[in-house]
Amino acid sequence: MPLSFLRRTAQVFPDYPAVVHDGGVRRTWGETYARIRRIASALSRRSIARGDTVAIVAANIPEMFEAHFAVPMTGAVLNAINTRLDAETIAFILNHGEARIVMVDPEFAETVQRAVAMTGRDDLLVVDIPDPSFEGGTRIGTLSYDDLLAEGDPEFAWDLPADEWDAISLNYTSGTTGDPKGVVCHHRGAALNALAHLVNWGMPQHARYLWTLPMFHCNGWCFPWTIAANAGVCVCLRAVRAEPIYRLIRDEKVTHFSGAPIVLNMLASAPDALKDFDHKVKVMTAGAPPPAKVIEAMEAMGVEVTHVYGLTETYGPSTICEWKQEWDAKSAPERARLKVRQGVTNLALEGLMVANPDTLEPVPADGATLGEIFMRGNNVMKGYLKNPSATRKSFRGGWFASGDLGVMHPDGYIEIKDRAKDIIISGGENISSVEVEDVLYRHPAVMVAAVVARPDEKWGETPCAFIELRPGASATEAEIIGFCRDQMAAFKVPKTVVFGEVPKTTTGKIQKFILRGQAKEL
Repeated sequence: MPLSFLRRTAQVFPDYPAVVHDGGVRRTWGETYARIRRIASALSRRSIARGDTVAIVAANIPEMFEAHFAVPMTGAVLNAINTRLDAETIAFILNHGEARIVMVDPEFAETVQRAVAMTGRDDLLVVDIPDPSFEGGTRIGTLSYDDLLAEGDPEFAWDLPADEWDAISLNYTSGTTGDPKGVVCHHRGAALNALAHLVNWGMPQHARYLWTLPMFHCNGWCFPWTIAANAGVCVCLRAVRAEPIYRLIRDEKVTHFSGAPIVLNMLASAPDALKDFDHKVKVMTAGAPPPAKVIEAMEAMGVEVTHVYGLTETYGPSTICEWKQEWDAKSAPERARLKVRQGVTNLALEGLMVANPDTLEPVPADGATLGEIFMRGNNVMKGYLKNPSATRKSFRGGWFASGDLGVMHPDGYIEIKDRAKDIIISGGENISSVEVEDVLYRHPAVMVAAVVARPDEKWGETPCAFIELRPGASATEAEIIGFCRDQMAAFKVPKTVVFGEVPKTTTGKIQKFILRGQAKEL
């Protein structure tokens, strides 16, 4: 289990480095384990136990890493919340997940303060997380993370969960309609997916991992637990920018990092003067197929790219484009083209198929016939919290239905071709087109609205809105974008607005496949 990874590493390598963070924070595994036990002890003394939820809204700081162990150490469930969300959505998550405590990074204090007010609850304990790497922010809690540390016992006697199928984390995914759905993950799946990274990615013991991937995103793809398993080094990073990333790669001898294709694109486009490291580095990317030219640029400067695929419901990456030695002899463009495929199962995923969604009959492995991607195995969620109908809908014949459309190549590697649910993946984050459309329909000049993904070199995809105005009404692109910005998280706002008649079938259904084609031509 993930907690046993931590205990073993702290016992075997107590003096080895565990955490590095700007502002002079350098801690060993022994020190980190003691801090985690103190937090777990303090939470337990405040009656946090099995079945409870503890939420956290924080950047990739040491306290976020510690929470991935301290909360489950009490038997409770960790709910790491997307820091990009608006106050209304955070309020829904806090209430739906029944969080008893929310820990808050000062950078996000203002939004969380509004969210807590919207919950209408006076029993929600707010804990401020002081962080010297961030200037500003206000205290909104009744106590601080340091106060909890002071309350706790570094020798806290904790136990592993009695059942490995107990929940370890709760992660919310927007899906395509309605409120966010709470994905419940268990200790067994978290442990197996964490270990799969070590084997499939070839991570050696004491690997030095840079946190360019948000830890709130599928629990950082299970990498907090992976780092504990191989006694690695957790190199924290608050802001994902080229200069600090290259500086940390060079100075901290970072060996591995992860991120959406947008991160790779940013690094590949950075000034050459920043690219002054001289050791081998590996990057794992997912969220949208990385452009082949970005893969080529990354590998040209000594960064080996591994493409993976998964969903929140599968603990993050559950397939991997496993590399074969015979492909080394291919040209750079050919290698990049192979790497954009989503690949095969990782070691934790038991089954993967592309099939007819109605019959579950696998499609021919011809690289052309479309079908829906299905998965099954230990790294598939328990289900959606308090949503049995959505849980039943997502499982068919013992398989989890991804909602993504793809093909199966003759060599057994899958490749996504479209997204059945019209999800837009921008900068590695899922955006519901229905949610954006709902906001657009609130504008008094909008009669019909449809949102699709527009390819974008920087973000992978961005929302593109097609709008049919009411007769006699008028609106500008800037006005529509400003209207949306006032009502939703900034990353969900359409970057492009196209005015005109929206194509529909004779029954009035919007023909999004036409709009996707138009968006690609823009």
